[in-house]
Amino acid sequence: MSKTISVETIINASLDEVWSEVSKIENHTNWMKDAETIHFQTDIKSGVGTKIKVLTKIGPIKLYDFMTFTKWENKKAIGVDHVGIVTGVGEMQFHEVSKYKTKFKWIETLNFPFYLGGPIGEYFGKPILEFIWKQNLNNLKEIFEK
Repeated sequence: MSKTISVETIINASLDEVWSEVSKIENHTNWMKDAETIHFQTDIKSGVGTKIKVLTKIGPIKLYDFMTFTKWENKKAIGVDHVGIVTGVGEMQFHEVSKYKTKFKWIETLNFPFYLGGPIGEYFGKPILEFIWKQNLNNLKEIFEK
């Protein structure tokens, strides 16, 4: 069993500006408050095949999230496979709404291990992660409002 989480927002910035920020994976800790550190596991820092190790903290729980980038479509989408303790797939999608507005959608389908509650952890974790990721999107929006 797994849970799919989907959040989205409209950012008051051009598609080029949003892509420029989000495609720099090392910058994700600037707006993803649950991502404490990001360490690249490959020499490449963007594109399909890039691997990262992210120290993630949600409340009292800290774990390493290992991801491999499986999709990299310029100004359209970034996709990952989660291959660590929590497994699953994720995708960030970018859509130009107008010259100065971009729709950003983030979808994750995650599987929790039994020691994090398995299906029960997924059930109770979904609203918590939705809340955190909505806050993350607000943080991203704020980068463009400065």
